[in-house]
Amino acid sequence: MRIRLCKKLSLLVIALVFSCVAIAQSEPQFSQYMFNRMSYNPGYAGSSGSICATAMYRNQWMGLKLDTPTGGTEAGSTPTDYLFTFDMPVSFLHGGLGLTVVKDAIGYHDNIDVALDYAFRMFWGEGNLSAGAELGLRNNTFKLGDLHGNDSGDPTIAGQTESDMLIDGSVGLYYQVPGKYYLGLSVKNLLAAHSDKTNTSNVRTVYAMGGYDITPAAAPSVRIKPSFLLKTANFSVFQADLSCLLDYQNAFWAGLGYRVQDAVYLMAGVHMKKFRVGVSYDFTTSALGGPFKGGRSFGSLELYMRFCFKPVIPKKPDTRYRNTIWLE
Repeated sequence: MRIRLCKKLSLLVIALVFSCVAIAQSEPQFSQYMFNRMSYNPGYAGSSGSICATAMYRNQWMGLKLDTPTGGTEAGSTPTDYLFTFDMPVSFLHGGLGLTVVKDAIGYHDNIDVALDYAFRMFWGEGNLSAGAELGLRNNTFKLGDLHGNDSGDPTIAGQTESDMLIDGSVGLYYQVPGKYYLGLSVKNLLAAHSDKTNTSNVRTVYAMGGYDITPAAAPSVRIKPSFLLKTANFSVFQADLSCLLDYQNAFWAGLGYRVQDAVYLMAGVHMKKFRVGVSYDFTTSALGGPFKGGRSFGSLELYMRFCFKPVIPKKPDTRYRNTIWLE
């Protein structure tokens, strides 16, 4: 009886620890952020002028084993993210529409986000300026029954999960001069929605992003594309990504990026007509990774795919009647 009580108490302690850690649900991160702008800023929707679908997969901190207080070998999963976005310009709405779906798993928490975006776009200066709004739904599931130490056989605990739905919103401004540069500023999770059921809250996150296209006069077939992504969660946690891509004839690209105090990453990809494929690999520089830091992770892998096309709308035949006879 005492052993059984101790196991239940251990499980309760673990649950409380994970609940406290999971109070703030941070946003997923991607190294190939320059190809995934709409997930950060709803003002991007429809800005490419094409109908586009994007898919990304990220396995972060591969090989990392999370120890549990009860002697287990793993504590749920390291961050694993699946992302799908779809956006298109809609002329009669003077802007664009977008859809974002993200599945994010970390520890014993699973999040599924679905967001609808609308961006109003107008010409401004050399380029166009858009203001975007997003309505987001997040389903958060806490897998209580998967906690290590749950071997007491108690049917009220085994397989138990807690799940809740959060509603939130985001806004963003996005300015671009096509073929030259872009700038964006956005706030995700404006409401910072909270769930008492799973004891989690969305984190209000501010993003600033930008990029520039440079075509050297001596090598017109090459484009150099530096970019950045800055974010802060509640103005208490800050993160910065700096990267640069080298694009050759809009067919191949390769580049290097740095996430401050976290990782150095390599990127490469190909462009085949309407289809793009890319890959990146992070070399973790924090204490979590690599033999040089004495960590237990051997890096993060990310895959990227994108398909875009411009719909061809046939012109209506001219049905007006013309008569060359002059009547006096």
